Amino acid sequence: MTRNDKPTLAVVGATGAVGTVMLELLSNRQDVWGEIRLIASARSAGKKLVVRGEEVEVVALSEECFEGVDVAMFDVPDEVSAHWAPIAAAKGAVAVDNSGAFRMDPEVPLVVPEVNAAAARVRPRGIIANPNCTTLTMVVALGALHAELGLKELVVASYQAASGAGQPGVDALREQLAKVAGSSTLGTQPGDVRRAVGDFGPFPAPLALNVVPWAGSLKDGGWSSEELKVRNESRKILSLPNLKVSATCVRVPVITTHSLSVHAVFENEVSVQRAHEILAGAPGVVLCDDPENGEFPTPADVVGTDPTWVGRVRQSLDDPFALDMFMCGDNLRKGAALNTAQIAEVVAVELGERA
Repeated sequence: MTRNDKPTLAVVGATGAVGTVMLELLSNRQDVWGEIRLIASARSAGKKLVVRGEEVEVVALSEECFEGVDVAMFDVPDEVSAHWAPIAAAKGAVAVDNSGAFRMDPEVPLVVPEVNAAAARVRPRGIIANPNCTTLTMVVALGALHAELGLKELVVASYQAASGAGQPGVDALREQLAKVAGSSTLGTQPGDVRRAVGDFGPFPAPLALNVVPWAGSLKDGGWSSEELKVRNESRKILSLPNLKVSATCVRVPVITTHSLSVHAVFENEVSVQRAHEILAGAPGVVLCDDPENGEFPTPADVVGTDPTWVGRVRQSLDDPFALDMFMCGDNLRKGAALNTAQIAEVVAVELGERA
């Protein structure tokens, strides 16, 4: 513990897209931290960023950065986290990692504070993992429903924003939109959008005027890594190792905010009214479900907000134990930075209890 009996926090990857959102959150959320250190690659060292209204100089990532640090939040690529998070833990910090490096490690808890906060207390490796942004878009709402109804099966179709592919994804979409803007004929002939766009960026097909049924890398059986993350991470977070999950991940021409269409089957019969009651009272969830008056979540309305938004809640026409829903969540906030910050705050409270 440090000055004012508050823990020291390190933000690794402070200059990245998620790191930028993280600094905003740290400035606006309840202040539970003493010193905050900003860490990034050597090329970003020396930059000054504003946190809690004060300028803080960014330092280059090194072992010495973690001396005296209580909690280190990592918003960096998998390979960087895989190397440096164990180093931070060895220095005595609790590493909260936003990458995919440790999510399925049986000795690393995968935590969503609204769902399984207690799991953060058991961390044999000194590391806590943050789930993938697609999983996070739905699991807060599903966790609340599961606690009351018992979840058995999920069929999910995701509609993922370009920012899920990082800044290159955002840049590529904006460049593609500029190339197709103003045309009254593009999208009417096979291949015309491909020719107009030219460079697809990080996507396997044009994203402008299109949807791309692919996100992630190829895995066995034709599944993508993003689809397997939805399955494996949901099972781990909800402590349902046998949960049946089928996911299809689709990239759509949206800058930020993922959406999902979810078909959920429960152990108990469920009505729309009961689902509304559960969701309306669930922390981290906003129920927006009045389609008669045009009220349902869309990325354009949800972007920049923290909760998971849920609408279009319907009882299955063929199964009284099943619901169909549409969900949206900002993939850079709750889908990344916010959940990481919330996990870190859970640890900060724990450290305060021990002090």
